[in-house]
Amino acid sequence: MTIAEQKVTLGFEAEVKQLLQLMIHSLYSNKEIFLRELISNASDAADKLRFSALSHEALYEDDSELKIRIELDKDARTLTITDNGIGMSREEVQQNIGTIARSGTRQFFEALTGDEAKDSQLIGQFGVGFYSSFIVADRVVLETRRAGAAHSEGVRWESQGEGDYTLESIEKPQRGTRVILHLRDGEDDFLESWRLRTTVQKFSNHISLPIEMKKEHHGEDADAQPEEYETINSASALWTKSRDEITDEAYNEFYKHVSHDFQEPLARVHSRVEGTNEFTLLLYVPAHAPFDLWDRETKHGIKLYVRKVFIMDDTEKLMPRYLRFIRGVIDSDSLPLNVSREILQENKLLDKIRAGAVKKVLGLFEDLAKNDSEKYAALWKQFGQVIKEGPIEDFANKERIAKLMRFNSTHSASDVQDVSFDDYIGRMKEGQDKIWYVTAENLAAAKNSPHLEIFKKKGIEVILLHERVDEWLVSHLSEYDGKHLQSVARGELDLGDLETEEEKQEVENVAKDFEGLIEKIKKTLNDKAGDVKLSHRLTDSPACLVTEHYGMSRTMERIMKSAGQFAAGGKPILEINPKHPIVLKLRDESNDSRFDDLAHILFDQAVLSEGGQLDDPASFVHKLNGLLQNLAD
Repeated sequence: MTIAEQKVTLGFEAEVKQLLQLMIHSLYSNKEIFLRELISNASDAADKLRFSALSHEALYEDDSELKIRIELDKDARTLTITDNGIGMSREEVQQNIGTIARSGTRQFFEALTGDEAKDSQLIGQFGVGFYSSFIVADRVVLETRRAGAAHSEGVRWESQGEGDYTLESIEKPQRGTRVILHLRDGEDDFLESWRLRTTVQKFSNHISLPIEMKKEHHGEDADAQPEEYETINSASALWTKSRDEITDEAYNEFYKHVSHDFQEPLARVHSRVEGTNEFTLLLYVPAHAPFDLWDRETKHGIKLYVRKVFIMDDTEKLMPRYLRFIRGVIDSDSLPLNVSREILQENKLLDKIRAGAVKKVLGLFEDLAKNDSEKYAALWKQFGQVIKEGPIEDFANKERIAKLMRFNSTHSASDVQDVSFDDYIGRMKEGQDKIWYVTAENLAAAKNSPHLEIFKKKGIEVILLHERVDEWLVSHLSEYDGKHLQSVARGELDLGDLETEEEKQEVENVAKDFEGLIEKIKKTLNDKAGDVKLSHRLTDSPACLVTEHYGMSRTMERIMKSAGQFAAGGKPILEINPKHPIVLKLRDESNDSRFDDLAHILFDQAVLSEGGQLDDPASFVHKLNGLLQNLAD
């Protein structure tokens, strides 16, 4: 097959077309971002070549001076960005540019709101990369050849950013990638070298690779001068510099480079760890949660370098999953340069690097919590649910992570999670030895749980847990600072010294009066309730459901069932309030049919009051209507 016969026209994936349209319209006010993205891609390509050449030096093809070059042609209205990095094969071009081959694509499009300002931030989170070219260009040509491939295996990709693109094979003596932008009318600024230099120095000065532009000559004989190129960026790895040398602006632009984010980060930590295992880290906390935050398998985020040589950016060995939102770089002086992914799986030095990095990140969180409560509140709002995975995953730092966590509680009417375990302990009643909590499927259900009634009456604070992760959290975090965490809806309620002998005796005194009622309800609800007991949790509600001390909570059971998982939670215990008029009415009811209906209504109301769903809502409505009809007659 000849080269000419290999030209084909292919259609973009629907998602690519949608992304292109969103980007062109949403990011037009921030259009210079395209240059940062293309330079970032070129830098990544150089990093990948440098790593691959550690074991295959021939990939350099006698050209080991890696660089990026920017050229403009005012007559042709073109801007060209060239790199001599790893390059791409024909298959890679089609996969990387014709499709969006990454997890989280569906979540990304589901998260779009139609609000251009909000969606532009989402596009930034997704990483616009190569597609950003179409913000300023109405035609884009990409020419590339993978390092080590024959010159005849070059590839040209071309598109006007609409429905399709063409692919053809070309002769390309130089490895790497060249992107030629045919600028739209009105984009004359990007044909001016001063504008390009300013943009590079603003967005990409930190790139450790030299970025070159044609040197400008002035005067009458300018055109006769030889063509020379000069480096227009600092061309040094930012993280290797002293903190005193780096401005906030430089730190922030580097964050945008490694994260492809448009916003500035919320916080950062830049540190060098000395000793037998030396490494430098520059890590950032984003200002907002990425759209794929709940994809626990995502592996991007931290770039690993060994003595400034890029190794990989998808190693989960560098950061635990509960810190998967952290972005930045770690550069080791101790790992071998020829380290492979297989070696990394068993490398103990890497385990120590990870432990040190986690320590620094948690230290950053602690500093914010202590000295900048506003920033920490913002961090917790965005990432609190993920950080709650920490005690489950990171046993060594369980207590430290628990100290950082924030919750809602009955102490405050606010919907903001601003109560720490230390805050709670500081307000504990004299004689209280437990941290009490309630779990529910949303905050309203937690606030209005009937299980809280006795606690409200006695002024005992209860932590309100209403996020899906909370059930797993309390199953792994059983105590804090020596205080046992206890559910208000599990097992026998024991308030210890917070309950008087008179109150305990009162329940025992009425027990005999309700023995017959309890046995009758047990018989009626045999298929629903595991047991029926008198309650001293309730002051206003007629009934509530309680889980056995070591049983699965009702909330956990519902979560697992909603996820399609098997959940054998067992039958709940129905506790009834001996002082409530409905319970007293039930005790005196002589009509068996009405008794059965009222007992089932009592149980179903208890299910609803904790946010549960009825197995047979129609039956509940039928029984309730019958009861109301009797009252009306």
